[in-house]
Amino acid sequence: MWGQARGISRPEGAPPMLIRGHNTHRSALTAARPFPQHLSQPTTLRAAQTLRRRSAAVIILALTLSGCSSDDPDSSLPSPSAPDTQASSGPSRESRTDVDPGVDDPEVVAQNLQAPWSVAFYKDTVLVSERDSGRILELDDQRPAQAREVATVAGVSASGEGGLLGLSVHGDSLYAYSTTETDNRIQRFPLKHGSDGVELGAPETIVDGIAKADFHNGGRLAFCPDGKLYATVGDAGNRSAAQDRESFSGSILRMNPDGSVPDDNPFDGSLVYTYGHRNPQGLAWGEDGTMYASEFGQDTWDELNIIEAGGNYGWPEVEGISKGPAPDADLIDPVQQWSPDQASPSGMAISEGTLFIANLRGQVLRTVALSDVAEADVSYAGQFGRLRDVVRTPSGEVWVLTNNTDGRGDPAAADDRILHIPADVGAD
Repeated sequence: MWGQARGISRPEGAPPMLIRGHNTHRSALTAARPFPQHLSQPTTLRAAQTLRRRSAAVIILALTLSGCSSDDPDSSLPSPSAPDTQASSGPSRESRTDVDPGVDDPEVVAQNLQAPWSVAFYKDTVLVSERDSGRILELDDQRPAQAREVATVAGVSASGEGGLLGLSVHGDSLYAYSTTETDNRIQRFPLKHGSDGVELGAPETIVDGIAKADFHNGGRLAFCPDGKLYATVGDAGNRSAAQDRESFSGSILRMNPDGSVPDDNPFDGSLVYTYGHRNPQGLAWGEDGTMYASEFGQDTWDELNIIEAGGNYGWPEVEGISKGPAPDADLIDPVQQWSPDQASPSGMAISEGTLFIANLRGQVLRTVALSDVAEADVSYAGQFGRLRDVVRTPSGEVWVLTNNTDGRGDPAAADDRILHIPADVGAD
């Protein structure tokens, strides 16, 4: 079931642009190509510039080429591949530009990315996944200010919320979670630095057969300090499957780096680590080893959970904190819950005792002090649109990935972007 090798994937299409200084390489899968004129190139823009909101658009346009709801909706809503033409529930581009965040503005690390989903780090190189194109892009401080396509993952089927989703690096291997025509799967690629930049070797599929759908695919990958790989899996629209421990749907998986089942997993012979989830998309660990996960609810509550091995998080029996005089003792309640229109939490990261959570529909960066996980602060409300991921860099910086070009946002001229946020954001 696990570890079935697949053929070499070959990159198709062209690389995006960065703003920080990235390379143009020749990958093991295909030669790097010029960026097609009909697509806007991503650019890296670090350049030690701190962009003030009211002048940011002018500065960015001078440095780069022109760029081109609820996340996790019910299946009755329009597919994100076709932008909704009705009035947006979020702020307009103009309102994002004019909002004063009340803290020092972020500096732009990269821009003109197309439907980016995840950011990972390989030594001194930044890797970014693009959901719809299936491309893996590379940013490197030592190279000119232009992103480079490392590879296009073969077989990616970008439909609804599916496509090339989470990335994670472990040693000299890149792990990628992607949607195909038949399933969601996790693949491992050998990684190395070549003369022109990062090169990917032939992929090995370490887990396949994960149920796919237009919505609720999960897709986050993260290595825990214990060396195990964790993956979030949505219920793929099949609610009852989230309570079936024989199914991957609606779960968080835990595996060895080769995709095999760890001996200390809670359910014998199973990758399932926790279950009863609807669509979890964020993973992070505190210094004390506590594991946190963010989760999309349906109509009532999104969740921040503390993850316990073997735990049942209640979906579809419960959404949010259990109600009633005798809540089910077998179900684990979230430590925080938010209305979906204020949240839709996706990726998250921990830095210096603070949990940072990217929110899509809520269009905010939520911060939670680990000393009091029942409370949260909100920053950048509406200023940068939808936020997909938060990562902590190897040097300790906190970066936020915007997600306005996926068909549900209102993209500004330079979207999508990676932003380096001030260390004290959210602090009182």
